[in-house]
Amino acid sequence: MKINSPVTAVFLLFMAAVVPAHAQSLQSITQTAQTATDDGAASQLRIDNLDDETDTMTREYRAALKQLTSLREYNAQLEKLIVAQKNEMVSIRRQIDDVTNVDRTIMPLMFRMIDALEQFVALDVPFLASKRKARVSNLRALMDRSDANPAEKYRKILEAYEIENEYGRTIEAYEGEMGINGETRTVSFLRIGRVALVYQTLDGAESGAWDKAQNQFVDLNGNFDSELRSALRIAKQQAAPDLLVVPVLASQ
Repeated sequence: MKINSPVTAVFLLFMAAVVPAHAQSLQSITQTAQTATDDGAASQLRIDNLDDETDTMTREYRAALKQLTSLREYNAQLEKLIVAQKNEMVSIRRQIDDVTNVDRTIMPLMFRMIDALEQFVALDVPFLASKRKARVSNLRALMDRSDANPAEKYRKILEAYEIENEYGRTIEAYEGEMGINGETRTVSFLRIGRVALVYQTLDGAESGAWDKAQNQFVDLNGNFDSELRSALRIAKQQAAPDLLVVPVLASQ
């Protein structure tokens, strides 16, 4: 290109110097804007993260508040239970003291009841003597047992009394050993309440009855043999119920 004048040449030189400077300034602005944009995005990301963290902490705080409320209600209920248990402990201690006092009173009574029962059996008509004496011995052994409570001991004593009372209104036939003329023989015993106790040998040849006055069995000398055989069959439920004819040796 042909330059027509010095002024034109100077202008061209000025434009050549200005254009690079303007381009450099624009690039700097662009970079600054990009940096600001990047910083803004990073800041927004941090804000979003903080917001998420805040939401999480808020939820955790609310959950903790609910748990705290539940724990307070639970603790209040526990306090009520503790108070009730303390009152129950006081009541139980009082009952234990009462039971101890009752034991001190009832234990001697039970021993006296056993002594009375033993004396009664010894003086009574001697039916089932071994069995009845063993029952009394078992009661004494029970009184020495530490694993049996007073209520159980008292119940067993009352059961023994009920059994003895029942003997007075029942009829019973059973077999046992008896000494007859210096010989031990098996006989059939017939008990009619506590009114009569008789025996008959298994062959039906000999019979006897308990005499309270003599405190021993006496030979009936053949009397009542057939009647006793019939009575024994009725007592053993081997014959239909009927009128019983038996000797009654009452004391004068």
